[in-house]
Amino acid sequence: MGRGTTADVSLRRPAFGWAGALALCLAALSFGAVMIGPYALTPEQTLAVLVGGGDAQARIVVWNIRLPRVAAALLVGAALAAAGASYQALFRNPLVSPDILGVSAGAGLGAVAGIFLSLPVAAIQGAAFAGGMAAVAVVTLVARLVRGTDRTLSLVLIGVVIGALAGAATSLLKVMADPYDQLPAITFWLLGSLAAITTEDILPALPMVLVGLVPLALLRWRINVLSLGDEEARALGIEAGRTRFLVIAAATLITASVTALAGVVGWVGLVIPHIARMLVGPGFGRLLPVSALIGAGYLLIVDTLARTISPVEVPLGILTAVIGAPFFVWLLARGRRGWS
Repeated sequence: MGRGTTADVSLRRPAFGWAGALALCLAALSFGAVMIGPYALTPEQTLAVLVGGGDAQARIVVWNIRLPRVAAALLVGAALAAAGASYQALFRNPLVSPDILGVSAGAGLGAVAGIFLSLPVAAIQGAAFAGGMAAVAVVTLVARLVRGTDRTLSLVLIGVVIGALAGAATSLLKVMADPYDQLPAITFWLLGSLAAITTEDILPALPMVLVGLVPLALLRWRINVLSLGDEEARALGIEAGRTRFLVIAAATLITASVTALAGVVGWVGLVIPHIARMLVGPGFGRLLPVSALIGAGYLLIVDTLARTISPVEVPLGILTAVIGAPFFVWLLARGRRGWS
């Protein structure tokens, strides 16, 4: 398994090629997304604003509305896809998504509680982040107390249970909420949206995502070994429990951070890693950056559609489900060749 072998180099070349091509596509998509909207801009107008010129109205639209939203879509899409790739590699299951340990349900409950208590927007985002992290902390604690079962299976099953409990508590708060003020806000948040996003909203989430991505990148070789099973990991001198904890903590931090920013956005972390595996294979060192780039571009396209296909903005969760569900059915129909 030498790192300098010809076979290793040949495997890495497609990843660099795909990453470069995807980065260029991402730049083009971002430029196009800045132009598209109710106040349409030409390429010349957009370029003039980006270099510091342009008329006053165009500058307000680009710098205050379009660019923060484009940046948020890129951040959320990349984070969810990276977290999904990490969970799927760790649990050796292509059907695992970032909400498998109750992250999304816990974050949803935290945000709904914040809306129910009429907290300011920043406090609602903080409550969503705290809820997501608390849900995974409870899952991990309960899994440690359960003995006599497979550790990975325990985590997944307890995650489903905690997610169900958080969902029930969320439903209770929806029943108790003011139907004319709080309930619409709760419903809209749970469906996911980047409407009215600002640079100030993005700044707290960005360092959290970066802090979560760093250990995932550094542990890429260990994650590859863990995907073979705990016995193989121990044979190679890797402490499976500690590595698994670090990966779960990092992926959960990423997911909770962007869920607090955008609401519950499903399917991205489930579907995008499959596409990345079909392009570069299952090696996590290649899979992580390619998944993040594809996820960023995908959510940028979905968000652009959400704000342009109808006079009333469509929540992100609806579009990601409409697009993701049929695609995932197609993936299942063609078999698991993308995983193996």
